[in-house]
Amino acid sequence: MNFSHPQADVFVPGGHLAPASALGLVTHLCVGAHQDDIEIMAHAGICDCLDTPGKAFGGVVVTNGAGSSRTGPYAAFTDEQMQAVRRDEQRRAAELGRYAIQIQLAHPSADVKRPAHAGVAADLRAIFGGCRPEVVYLHQPADKHDTHIGVLARCLEALRELPPGRRPRRVLGCEVWRDLDWLVDADKVALDSGRHPELAEKLLQVFDSQISGGKRYDRATLGRRAANATFNTSHASDRAEGITWAVDLTPLLHTTELDLAGFTQAFVERLRADVAERIKRVG
Repeated sequence: MNFSHPQADVFVPGGHLAPASALGLVTHLCVGAHQDDIEIMAHAGICDCLDTPGKAFGGVVVTNGAGSSRTGPYAAFTDEQMQAVRRDEQRRAAELGRYAIQIQLAHPSADVKRPAHAGVAADLRAIFGGCRPEVVYLHQPADKHDTHIGVLARCLEALRELPPGRRPRRVLGCEVWRDLDWLVDADKVALDSGRHPELAEKLLQVFDSQISGGKRYDRATLGRRAANATFNTSHASDRAEGITWAVDLTPLLHTTELDLAGFTQAFVERLRADVAERIKRVG
């Protein structure tokens, strides 16, 4: 299994299968921009595969992790050393979560944000063409991180190139750098991320290079999931211990005339209308 960047890393936990065979088993696939994005976005998918025989989770990290904060015990690390640390952390997360496969494509962020970058496009085509996932988890289109939006856009381009019969049944955009609590309820997809709480914490704490560097993604992610579950509805008991909000991106695969910007702006317009109507009704 060869990818375009020489630093690309393919890891099959347990090592019992060839990478192509492991990829072919994947039923739930998450493609994130950075190391630890998968564990923030797609804990529900990891749990689905742990809880259901015949399901297999696969993770893809598109960028190389360059430019990470280097403080605390990592203050003396070079950028190249930090990239190696983050690559190893992602491998450990794949072992903990019992992923079928973990791929790290090692592209610089600048390349991911270029629509015509041949290497990024070829790698994503190879991955999506090498499996038939039921669900694909991507970044959500209102995310405020440019690289996240770049990965989302490149993934949608690759998925749209698949023959209709080879496209995933569902594609979900998940919150990371901007939550989705602001969506009107009809636009929200609730992913049950309250399962396996001990594993959830361990998966996030694997990324010590981020946590020790002053970014407590473990606390923030678990807190957001709990808050989402509690503030989901005002008149009913909580139905889950944790929720990750997502938006259904599947229409973007089947109606290629849909523009990503227009598709996303429609969510904002529905929120605007909901706010105006509520104030009009009771104000």
